[in-house]
Amino acid sequence: MPRRRASEIAGIFLPERRWGNYWDYFYVREKLASDPLYPGVLDALRGSRAPLLDVGCGLGLLAHALHRDGQALPYRGVDIDQAKIARARRAAQRAGLARAEFAAADLAREIPPHAGSVAVLDVLQYLSAPAQRRLLDAAIAMLTPGARLVIRAALDDEGRRGRYTRWGDRFAHLTGWMPASPKHYPRAQALRDIFDQAGLSASFAPLHGRTPFNHWLIVAARS
Repeated sequence: MPRRRASEIAGIFLPERRWGNYWDYFYVREKLASDPLYPGVLDALRGSRAPLLDVGCGLGLLAHALHRDGQALPYRGVDIDQAKIARARRAAQRAGLARAEFAAADLAREIPPHAGSVAVLDVLQYLSAPAQRRLLDAAIAMLTPGARLVIRAALDDEGRRGRYTRWGDRFAHLTGWMPASPKHYPRAQALRDIFDQAGLSASFAPLHGRTPFNHWLIVAARS
């Protein structure tokens, strides 16, 4: 994302007091400016007017990116981290995102009901293989005509990128940014089989950008 736009969104996360905590501001600014995730997801959703469920939404950055991109989709973000959900709500209110809602949810235990598009970004590896399958089956069942399932996943790979990805995810957990440690990295063919069985057409594209990680953007929709 252009640094100017990234800085504008990051400004929404500035602390109310000058001596407050600036962690979210700096994180959001650098995340949006350096990670190819959001431009890729915005392109994947463009043209669809279906309501969006953002699974594992964190601070709700996708809601802000959609708003700045002119995509006025009804948006609901869910995440296991209640503290992030509280900060996401405050930032959305500050930005005037009237169509954005946020709720805390443990995806290993519950998957909220929804009809429309679903975004599952950097989530799958934090779930066990059975929990991944439950989430994907639920997300597929939510898809309505014209809706899309958009996934950014760290795929199972024994190469250099796969090793960097595993190290990075473990570090995020050790520092407390991610509340859970990675449990299972899916293989591309296993995901393709799930989509084929459900009658979805799916595209897989590398989304490494300038990062060392083995990230892929996967977009699936009903044929």
